[in-house]
Amino acid sequence: MSPMTPARVTGTPGRTRVLVAGGGITGVAAAHRLRERLGPDAEIIIAEQSMRLGGKIRTADFAGRPVETGAESLLAARPEAVRLAEAVGLGDAIVHPAALKPALSLGGELVDFPAGHMMGIPGDPADVAAIANAKERPDNGLPILEAGQDMSVGALVRSRLGDEVLDRLVSPMLAGVYAGDVDRLSVRAVMPQLAAALERHARLTEAVAEIKRPATGKPVFATIDGGLDRLVTATSAAARAEIRLGMTVRELRQTPPDGWEVITGPVPDPIRVRADAVVVAVPASPAAELLRAVAPEAAAALSGVAYASVALAAFAFDGIELPERSGFLTPASEGKTVKAATFASKKWPHLGRRRQIVRVSMGRLGEEALLQYDDATLAKTALRELGEHLGQRLPEPVEQRIDRWGGALPQYAPGHVARVAAARVALARHRGVAIAGAAVDGVGIAACIASGQAAADDIAQQLAPK
Repeated sequence: MSPMTPARVTGTPGRTRVLVAGGGITGVAAAHRLRERLGPDAEIIIAEQSMRLGGKIRTADFAGRPVETGAESLLAARPEAVRLAEAVGLGDAIVHPAALKPALSLGGELVDFPAGHMMGIPGDPADVAAIANAKERPDNGLPILEAGQDMSVGALVRSRLGDEVLDRLVSPMLAGVYAGDVDRLSVRAVMPQLAAALERHARLTEAVAEIKRPATGKPVFATIDGGLDRLVTATSAAARAEIRLGMTVRELRQTPPDGWEVITGPVPDPIRVRADAVVVAVPASPAAELLRAVAPEAAAALSGVAYASVALAAFAFDGIELPERSGFLTPASEGKTVKAATFASKKWPHLGRRRQIVRVSMGRLGEEALLQYDDATLAKTALRELGEHLGQRLPEPVEQRIDRWGGALPQYAPGHVARVAAARVALARHRGVAIAGAAVDGVGIAACIASGQAAADDIAQQLAPK
């Protein structure tokens, strides 16, 4: 910062002030929890670089319906997202998908995705016999993982159940969730329950069978009638935070004895925000930059997190019949650009059946060049391949859109959990700073909410009178 451009100072003296860097669902959830913990008099600021809150949550009016153009649903099997929705007055707006099964697209045919699996890994080889040969290889009688040990999902499944299970079942599932390479995804980060079970079992199928939840009849997923944007809006309103859009947090400095100075705003006209604490809820690379001078160990852990990019196409059709399925996944070995599709109007009854709406996902780790094609080319490719997967020539859609999400999905390499734990130990030496978000604690709305809330709890505890 040039001495010719002194930073403007903002804030009210004498009040507890926390700045949340990042206005995705992680940052918004953190602000909400901070309001609950710190009370009505605290100043809570959300600084968001873009001109909107929500991050990867974005709802659009598409074919007359609110359709998600980013993250599609909440994981209702864990409680954080549903509880937050209820807390901010959206309990009555929570809706669940129809009881339809997903399919696997193999050789131009849609076949049932096998039941009885965890992320595609079967608990019983007989469950997947129609799709893949899953005879488990002999074991040595020792637990697969030692305490704290990690390995890639690819190495685990390939060594125990072979290439077919990995390529036809596990890879498509993880490509749908992470757009990732199974040989670069950590078992502990992607499937922490399984990793814990692997410390007790010598056979992979036995570990899966131990933790596989019995059918409860309760839906695994949910969304908000009217769109997930409503969750972002209601949560930020309940947080009563000061929202600063178009504001990039560029620098953190610790100030004696216990405070922080945050440099934000445009470089020619910087703003200095004095805060008692900071929650860093931005992607890995900018988070590493902010923390490099504060906690180099934490910055190093974050700087190693890679990201995959995806493109989503949405189509609305009149006069076509879709299979009675929620959608499909396809293995990379099928050679298709389209890796997954959701039959949104079938899966989500609240969208209605007046028009058939399909969301198509394209892009895996290393396929970033895909996003450079223009909208017309991406839409044409998605439409042609969708027809190939469905075994029919599709009519021209009545409406279509393309959404690009560059660097959207963090990739958790083996050792990620241990690196994040070490980063948090390093940050604990500095009062009033916490990290949160998909970069560290998992993808998915529920995981991000839980991460933001945990960071807020940590900050509130640190700021409590001694």
